Amino acid sequence: MKNLPTIEALKEGGVLLIDKPYKWTSFYAISKVRKMIRAKIGHAGTLDPLATGLLICCTGKFTKKISEYQQLPKEYTGIIRLGASTPTFDLESEPENFRPVEGLDEGMIREVARQFTGTIQQVPPIHSAIKKDGKRAYELARKGEEVVLNARTITISEFELTKIELPELHFRVTCSTGTYIRSLANDFGEALGCGGYLQELRRTKIGAFSVEDALEPRAWRAFWFPHEEKESAE
Repeated sequence: MKNLPTIEALKEGGVLLIDKPYKWTSFYAISKVRKMIRAKIGHAGTLDPLATGLLICCTGKFTKKISEYQQLPKEYTGIIRLGASTPTFDLESEPENFRPVEGLDEGMIREVARQFTGTIQQVPPIHSAIKKDGKRAYELARKGEEVVLNARTITISEFELTKIELPELHFRVTCSTGTYIRSLANDFGEALGCGGYLQELRRTKIGAFSVEDALEPRAWRAFWFPHEEKESAE
């Protein structure tokens, strides 16, 4: 951890790194910090509620840099669970379409994984915030309406399987902005013929920014207001 910004510095303008907790929305995490620093603040890309990890926030005059930070490559670690799929491609919905994984071997899995590196076409999840006909895709999907999204060109620089322990695949991915790791999990499962969904996800890096230099909102409060911690302990 290095050179944590003070509230005074953030009011003028700076970069604040938040480690978003599990099941918190990005908006909720940022609003917690906004109430503490009482300054203009914006973010450079959200995370789904079930994901944890790095959020880049810009305050004051640094909010002009948000679009620049949004374009930086991102790194994630997580777990893909094979043998079923979900409508949302993660655990926001219940697993279905169960299929066996006994026929898979490590060589086959790693060979298929190579198809998902480089510049590829990816269709975003219909349960996403992408706008379709002026409405969020997830709003239409929740109403049971048919949603068709166009494929996007993305770049996956690295797709490393760090541990294979069927039905779980532990991974690390480095990718361009606009990549949906949920779609990667779903598409990878389909390519293996058994289905798959994202079981766990953590964003570890955005460009040169690392989650190792980030704090959860509660830890930021303890840093900025240490007297509160002392009083609660007494």
